[in-house]
Amino acid sequence: MTSPAPGPTKTSTAAYPIYHCPIVKLLLERKFLYNRSMNINAKLEELRRNIETVLLGKSHAVRQVLVALLGQGHVLLEDVPGVGKTVLARAVAKSIDCTFSRIQLTPDLLPSDILGVSVYDPKTGEFRFNRGPIFANIVLADEINRTTPRTQSALLEAMNESQVTADGVTHRLGPPFMVLATQNPYEFEGTYFLPESQLDRFMLRIRMGYPSRDAERQIIRLQPARTRLENLQPVVNVEDIMAMRSQVLDVRIDEAIEEYILSIAEVTRRSEELTIGLSPRGTLALTQASRASAVLDGRDFVVPDDVKTLAPSVCAHRLTTRSLSHDGAASEAIFNKLLETIPVPK
Repeated sequence: MTSPAPGPTKTSTAAYPIYHCPIVKLLLERKFLYNRSMNINAKLEELRRNIETVLLGKSHAVRQVLVALLGQGHVLLEDVPGVGKTVLARAVAKSIDCTFSRIQLTPDLLPSDILGVSVYDPKTGEFRFNRGPIFANIVLADEINRTTPRTQSALLEAMNESQVTADGVTHRLGPPFMVLATQNPYEFEGTYFLPESQLDRFMLRIRMGYPSRDAERQIIRLQPARTRLENLQPVVNVEDIMAMRSQVLDVRIDEAIEEYILSIAEVTRRSEELTIGLSPRGTLALTQASRASAVLDGRDFVVPDDVKTLAPSVCAHRLTTRSLSHDGAASEAIFNKLLETIPVPK
């Protein structure tokens, strides 16, 4: 009687000493990181294209929102009504398989309408916390400067700490957690000034601007906000976003570029045209945004153009002019003038 033929046996790296070689281990690790990077880059490109099918002719705004998404920041979309601020925020949310809520901010809105409220449950004899719309991965705070400062301040802890404290109990938000806020210019009727402390919580302030003639022609013909937005499908999930964010942390930044960022902060603090310069939170935001920009371009290192391109959107809204004007254009003009005085690293 013959014995059955032996089946296939499992092999392990222990049988192959080559896998214990430090050089081979390093090469395998680099290959894994390269493959992961290529996969993330492909997903980022797919996410960008998905958003731009709805928001036509605004690639710069889409890119900056993605910078904030990867850099774990929040975005303030500011411009006149009707240029696509809300459409951009909704397109971003619908392109990611995550929780989303929209808060339409009005003068009579209360902080509890955003954060949630404790309600007495007669069956248990205890208070039960009902979560508000802030408990979502992406929150659209529409027309944030139409609500009162008291309600605006309800967002401070959530934006800074990614948590909400109610009745002495702390509730975590996300991850990821991102606020996309829209606001109209301050000269519009029925608007309230956002305090400096809240403006400082936004990584970027993005001005949408009017579309080009060709882009507006396409908008007229296609009407993407009506025909495409509602049918927009998610192309990435929460795990993908977290992987993208972890890659941002691995981006290298040269000492010369660090000095460039510090020089930008220093020149704003010494300017006679400004009463409040760039805060340390601002320098951290500019550094993180520059790293995120590098990831979007498929690099693992920051170049000076990352910093210079993003600096106005990251820094200008954090500055206060001596005229105490709340017109963001004034502080942005001063900042752009100061930026040109700083030598760019070679």
